[in-house]
Amino acid sequence: MEKTIENRRALVPAADVWQEGDKVLLRLEMPGVTKDDIDVRIENDTLLVKGSRKQDAFNGEYAVRERSSGDYYKQYTLDETIDRDRIDAVMRAGLLNIILHVKEAAKPKKIEIKVK
Repeated sequence: MEKTIENRRALVPAADVWQEGDKVLLRLEMPGVTKDDIDVRIENDTLLVKGSRKQDAFNGEYAVRERSSGDYYKQYTLDETIDRDRIDAVMRAGLLNIILHVKEAAKPKKIEIKVK
């Protein structure tokens, strides 16, 4: 699937999203993209992920070309339970891992029962 970004077509990276305890984890496939070519930011209630895979320098003629270059784009709407000040991102082996922390106030809280 492709999206338009700044009047260009962008690739939508394959992604997995899951929750582990008090964290929401996102893993996006962005092969060929370096840390310096990724922009992760929050605008209002939206987590935006943009990346760019540069074309290899090659002056010859390809017999077969299956690897593409271009821009990646993905966005997620964040609800009020996500702590905007505690978001981590790590790039490793073509996978961008984003860790969203759940706010303390949104975590389940056990109520102690008192005996009188």
